Amino acid sequence: MAGGAREVLTLQLGHFAGFVGAHWWNQQDAALDRSTDPKEPPGELCPDVLYRTGRTLHGQETYTPRLILMDLKGSLNSLQEGGLYRDSQLEAAIAWQGKLTTHQEEPDPKNPHLQELVSAKGVLSSDGVWRVRCVPRGKGPPPVPAAPEPQPPPPMEGSVTVWSDFLRVHLHPRSICMIHKYNHDGEAGRLEAFGQGESVLREPRYLEMLEDRLHFYVEECDYLQGFQILCDLHDGFSGVGAKAAELLQDEYSGRGIIAWGLLPGPYNLGDPQKNIYRLLNTAFGLAHLTSSSSLVCPLSLGGSLGLRPEPPVTFPSLHYDAALPFHCSAILATALDTLTTPYRLRSSPVSMVQLAHMLSCSGRKVATAGASIPFPWVPGQCLPDSLMQLGEAPPWTPLSACGDPSGTRCFAQSVVLRGLNQACHTSQLPPGTPWPSPLHACTTGEDVLAQYLQQHQPSGLSSCHLLLSPCRVAPPYPPLFSSSFCQQGMVLDGSPESRQVGARSSIPVLGALCSTSALHRTLRGLARELTALDLRRWVSFMDAGVELDDVEELRQDLHSLAQCYQEGDGLPD
Repeated sequence: MAGGAREVLTLQLGHFAGFVGAHWWNQQDAALDRSTDPKEPPGELCPDVLYRTGRTLHGQETYTPRLILMDLKGSLNSLQEGGLYRDSQLEAAIAWQGKLTTHQEEPDPKNPHLQELVSAKGVLSSDGVWRVRCVPRGKGPPPVPAAPEPQPPPPMEGSVTVWSDFLRVHLHPRSICMIHKYNHDGEAGRLEAFGQGESVLREPRYLEMLEDRLHFYVEECDYLQGFQILCDLHDGFSGVGAKAAELLQDEYSGRGIIAWGLLPGPYNLGDPQKNIYRLLNTAFGLAHLTSSSSLVCPLSLGGSLGLRPEPPVTFPSLHYDAALPFHCSAILATALDTLTTPYRLRSSPVSMVQLAHMLSCSGRKVATAGASIPFPWVPGQCLPDSLMQLGEAPPWTPLSACGDPSGTRCFAQSVVLRGLNQACHTSQLPPGTPWPSPLHACTTGEDVLAQYLQQHQPSGLSSCHLLLSPCRVAPPYPPLFSSSFCQQGMVLDGSPESRQVGARSSIPVLGALCSTSALHRTLRGLARELTALDLRRWVSFMDAGVELDDVEELRQDLHSLAQCYQEGDGLPD
C-alpha cells in the first residue's frame, strides 16, 4: 500500500448488512471520483484505508474494496462472483492451445435504473460487461469518451429487491462468500437463529473459506490497524458475526475490531416467532460481539431493541419509508460514513484501537450512535450560530434504538462534523461587537465544536473532528431530502440529479459515537425481557444450538454490562 495507509478490512455479514454496505461503498466510490481529479486537492480521507490495488489477467490495474461479505444462496441476483478478474477464454487458452468453443450462460438482468446510472458514467460497456475501474496513481481517472448529459433516473424503490441491485462498485472475487446451505428467499431453509449462525463457522468448508480470504487480504497489508464488522443482529447472522469476531480476536490479537450491529426498521407485530427470535438474536449477538470486539455499536432506525414496539426515529429534513431496507440502509450508511472518519483520515488519524479505548473505558464496550442528517446549516450562517440554534437537546437523532438520550449522562463521545465551508467555521462579527456566546469567541472550527460539546456534557470525555469534505449522496442514493432543504441547503455541484427535488449530491452531516448511561436502561431491559420468556415455547430456537444454561449466562452478562453504565446516583428501572 502506497503512502503508509493504515489499512482496515471490512467484514459484511448478512443481507441487511449488504444493503448498508452497498450504500456505504457507493458513497466511497463517489468520493473516490473526486479524489482522483487532478484539479482537486488531496482529500482529508485516505481511500487506501478501505481499498486495495490489484491487477487483472490482462495486467490492468484495479482498485477494489478490501472486503469480505457473506450472504445466503439466492441473494446476489445479477452480481457475478469473480466476474471482475475472470477471463474464461484466456484461462482456457493457458491450458489448451487448440480450437476453443465458448458457451456463455445468460446472466441475470441488471437493475435497469442502476444500468442507466453506470452507463452514463462509462463504467458499463455496450455489451453489458462490467469493466474495471482503473486509478493510475497521480494521473487522475482514465479518459472517458464524451457522452450526452445523463437525465435524472426514476426512483429505484420499486425495482430494488436485493442489495446487489444498486451496488455500483466492482468487487474482488475473493470478497464473496456464499452460504449455500441456507436460502435467502422462501420460508424453508432460513438462517433464523443465533445457534445456526455459530454452527456455520464451525463447519470446515465455511471456516476455511473465511480464513483463506482473511489471509489473502491481511498478508498484503503493511500497516493493518484492524477490522470493521457490519453484521445483522436480528437473524442468524448475529451468530456468524460472533464467531467471526472470536476468530479475529484469536488470530489477530492487538488489532482493533469495531462491530456495527445492524437491524432493519420496525418489526412486524403480527409474527410472534420472528419477534422473539429477533430479541434473542439481538441479545446473544450484542453480548458475544462485546466479549470479542474492541467496541460494539448497534445501528437501527427503530425505537427499541426489545419486544415493546416503538415508532421509528424521525429526521427534520428527511422523508423515508421505514419498511424499505433501501431507505433505512441509506440513512445508516450515511451515519456510518461519518462515524468512521477518525480512523480513515489522511493526516493525524485516530486508530481503531485508540477510538475504541477512549469510548470503552471501565468495561463500557457498547456505544450508541447518533447523527444529524443533514446537519441544519444555512448558507451564510456561521457554525456558532448554527449550534446555538439547536438549543439544549442533543444535536443528533439517536440511531441505536436505545431511547431518547435527553437527560442521560455521556461518559465519552467521538463527534464528527463534515461538509461546512471553512469560512463559516467561526464567527465573522466586526471587531468590537459583543460576542453572543462563548462559541463566537473561538478562533477555529474545532474549538467551536469542542466548546459546544463541553457546554452540554461537562463531565464527559470528548473527541471531535471537523472535516471540509461532505458526505456523498448521489444516485442511486434514494431522494429522501425534503424540498425545503433542497431549496435552502448547499448544492455542492451542478449535476442534474442534485437539481432534482428531493435529491442531492452531497450534504453536511454531524455524527456521534457515545458511551452513555442510556445503555444501562437498554441492556437491563433486554435482560428482563429474557427473564420473562417461557423458553419452552421456543424449542426451535434452542434446537439450533443454544442451551438453557447459555440463556442464563446471557442474562448475567447483560446485567453485568448494564452496571458499567450506571451513573452512581441511581437510575429509574
